[in-house]
Parts: sequence; structure tokens; C-alpha cells
Amino acid sequence: QVQLVESGGGLVQAGGSLRLSCTASGRTFSNNAMGWFRQAPGKERELVAAIGWRGGRTYYADSVKGRFTISRDNGKNTVYLQMNSLKTEDTAVYYCAADNIPWRWSLTTTLGRGYDYWGQGTQVTVSS
Repeated sequence: QVQLVESGGGLVQAGGSLRLSCTASGRTFSNNAMGWFRQAPGKERELVAAIGWRGGRTYYADSVKGRFTISRDNGKNTVYLQMNSLKTEDTAVYYCAADNIPWRWSLTTTLGRGYDYWGQGTQVTVSS
């Protein structure tokens, strides 16, 4: 059974930092792009960041550029999201996801499409 399990969420004050982790089990995603999404109450889910299978390609939503960093450790089957200078508007449930198509990096990836495997989500709350 394939599972993606997120961790690292919590409550933090504005300006603070959190590091999210997502570990896959049941199969390896070392050849697949991975992404972090978020969904705030009453809003649609949005792609926050994505990373290619070797980590050389990354994408960030404009709202998080310069503050968030996505990385991966294929040896640990884990992807990370380092979040700095957090703002109250970053409050959301954060999900990691994996593309089912290996070696794909295209508009599909950066538009938040083609992700077939999802974690259960972790809550991030930023207080003012």
C-alpha cells in the first residue's frame, strides 16, 4: 500500500519558521516529481511548491517565493518544505503529493495537475 505521510505542522507566530516533511512508503518516488499543496478554509487547493525527481528543478507559487524552500532526499524517500517568514495567510492544511508519471516535468507539474498520490495533510497555523 502506497502512503505519503506528512509531519512537522503546528502553531507558529508570524515571522516564524516550520519545516514540513513527507515520507513515502510502499514504493519509491525517486523518479517522480513531488509537490506541496495547501488548502485554506473556504479556498481552493493550490500548489505551493514542486520539485523534480533529481531536485534540480523547482517551482514556487508567487506567494511563497523567497520564503519557502522545497527539497528532497531520495535515499530517504522524503520531501521537505522549509517555510520561513511565515504569514497569517499561510495558515492552511498542507498536503504532499507525487506525480504518477516518472521523469515528467512540464506545465502539468507546475499547474498542480497529474499528482495521483496524496498524503493526509498537516495543519499549519500562523498566529499574528
